[in-house]
Amino acid sequence: MIGKWKWFRLAPPQVLTLGFAAIILIGAILLTLPISNTTGKPLNFMDALFTATSATCVTGLVVKDTGLYFSTFGQVVIMLLIQIGGLGFMTMATLIALVFKRRISLRDRLLLQEAMNQNTMEGIVRLIRKVIFFSLSIEGCGALLLAIRWSFDMPLGKAIYFGIFHGVSMFNNAGFDLFGHFNSLTGFVYDPLVNFVVMFLIVSGGIGFIVMSDLVDYQVHRKLSLHTKVVLSMTGALIVVGAVVIFIFEFTNPKTLGSLNWGGKILASLFQSVTPRTAGANTLNLADMRQASQFFTIILMFIGASPGSTGGGIKTTTFTILVGAVIAMIRGRDDIVLYRYRLAQERIFKALTITFLALFLVVGVSMILSTTEDSSFLMILYETTSAFGTVGLSLGLTPHLSLIGKILICLTMFAGRLGPLTFAYALGPKKGKELYRHPEGKIIIG
Repeated sequence: MIGKWKWFRLAPPQVLTLGFAAIILIGAILLTLPISNTTGKPLNFMDALFTATSATCVTGLVVKDTGLYFSTFGQVVIMLLIQIGGLGFMTMATLIALVFKRRISLRDRLLLQEAMNQNTMEGIVRLIRKVIFFSLSIEGCGALLLAIRWSFDMPLGKAIYFGIFHGVSMFNNAGFDLFGHFNSLTGFVYDPLVNFVVMFLIVSGGIGFIVMSDLVDYQVHRKLSLHTKVVLSMTGALIVVGAVVIFIFEFTNPKTLGSLNWGGKILASLFQSVTPRTAGANTLNLADMRQASQFFTIILMFIGASPGSTGGGIKTTTFTILVGAVIAMIRGRDDIVLYRYRLAQERIFKALTITFLALFLVVGVSMILSTTEDSSFLMILYETTSAFGTVGLSLGLTPHLSLIGKILICLTMFAGRLGPLTFAYALGPKKGKELYRHPEGKIIIG
């Protein structure tokens, strides 16, 4: 009897992996239906699988024009996949359980703990309630503002639909848009309302639900956690530095910032710095940017968003720990100290492991794609990093990927959404207790 049910006794990382895979498969099947597109013919399964993976993993890389190829039914399916993928299927399952007043079991709480990247189960259901409330509230506000703005350019019903779709897409850092021709938001480069609303949605979804909860509770406790301080400071620093670097590199480029006025230059630089937080929207033609800007964007995409958010990448906290380790080593200190708090070695080892696995994945996939795709290595590296970081920015390679290329990018998006460590845990053996320690050895470094 025990052996019969052994298959169902999976570790939380394995359950999350299978859960996301099941959602992607269901989404792919729905997108293959003739009703899902404007041609009335079935979409081939590989393209449907790629689209479903991109939506569920909130990436935004597309092989078919979302606004022109997919019907309203297909677009709604994509939007639902984005919502489920962004919040996490366990969060959505918890929402259904709460609606029907079903008890949240201990195993469910363990899964939620893994999904939200928490260190403890304490208060996890309360956090999920906040996640759902924050998400729907912010998406609703964003959708309303965008619908009001676009009601001046299109019929009211269409404006509301566009507002809802883009509110969900941008908050969940998916980057899917309905404007067609793979142009994203390039038609709104001068529009301050669209730019700032979308940037607010991107940053809100990218800082993480734990930070949101901490900021809301600040009025009561008058204190922010170390995690929140690190996330906010690093996110702000990356946005400011990114905007300045892009502004400098693209200032004289006639194809990007060079043709804009000062207001447009500043707004576009800021937007292109925010969107690598794993959002995937753009107001400039990325293929026209200089290689220095493109490579710098790769770095921003690799870092990505923050833990417990809708975004991917190695995360801002991981990058902060790596920077802290370098500074500590240069200063000859044994400990990494952030805001007068010392970090445990376990955190440092985890940050190094995540970074190494991510580099291994991005470099490995890029090397394989360089032999299967007829494109420059920078374009391939850009595409692969975008897939891993679940960003969705592209220099135009996605629609031209080969079958092998689509499969590899799908796997990269999947690993990026789950997180390289969770993905490795799901595929690897169960962690056992160490019964002994080896004697200490010494090697020369540097």
